[in-house]
Amino acid sequence: MSDRHPAAPLTVLLGDYPHTRPLKDGTVPVDGVDCRHLESSPLPPAFARMVRDLAYDICEMPMATYLQARDAGIPLTLLPVVLVGSTHHRSLTRLPEDPAIGPGDLVGRRVGVRAYGQTTGLWVRGWLREEYGVESSDITWVTTEDVHVAQYANPPYVERSAAGRVGDLLRSHDVCAAVLGPKAIGGQGAGLVPLVPDAQDAGEAWIERHGTIPANHLVVVRDDVLRDRPHAVHAVYQALKRAIADTAHLRDDSPAGRAVAAGWSASLTACLETAARYALEQDLIGKPVDVAAIERETAFLDT
Repeated sequence: MSDRHPAAPLTVLLGDYPHTRPLKDGTVPVDGVDCRHLESSPLPPAFARMVRDLAYDICEMPMATYLQARDAGIPLTLLPVVLVGSTHHRSLTRLPEDPAIGPGDLVGRRVGVRAYGQTTGLWVRGWLREEYGVESSDITWVTTEDVHVAQYANPPYVERSAAGRVGDLLRSHDVCAAVLGPKAIGGQGAGLVPLVPDAQDAGEAWIERHGTIPANHLVVVRDDVLRDRPHAVHAVYQALKRAIADTAHLRDDSPAGRAVAAGWSASLTACLETAARYALEQDLIGKPVDVAAIERETAFLDT
């Protein structure tokens, strides 16, 4: 099958990482495709524009947002690329001067999170249930932003706050703990204390148990673009795969370093299956996810 619109440029929105810069600066060319690389700082508004307006041809996408978009019937297809990932036992935090509490003490309490559909929250609530028996509905989740997918309605145990940032919820004592993503931990979360004292070891144990590393950001393509320009999508994917391989020496052996990858694998399958199960348990999606079907949609990319 040939592309129907081979000369049209592709709009591509990816974050600024060592493994995406080679595409943006042309170090790794995208054969035969004119890519128009767009920027968004911060990134999250671009995710909302993609799922609400289909604003780009190819776009970085959080795991939870993708699962919710698929559940809502939004015409997006997942490309097998992990741009960002890590463990998240360090992501559940409290103020250092507050009483020492553990994850099991959160039942009946209030916990801050940027949005209930934030991917870091998906992974945190997953291990809370598995390791401490704490259900999502056992906690009141206080949010500072709406979810990206407009069709989704938060469950009754989610409350919207007027606070500007999650860290503000902690410091005003509106919540006893907060979920913060990797970037926020080094910013507004500086100095906060994890509720899991051995967070690094707990994260590695999670990896060993599940056979994968939690993926935060992947890549999606609009269905019409995949249908009309499969060769162009294939070229972008292959270039991104090459860029990830070429920059492997820049990543360390931490979970975040090991998470970055391209191509369908047992690890990515396990990651999607685990995230989909968590999302269903947490009322983020309404029906089970057929991960095998997701893989079949782009199996041709690695041929």
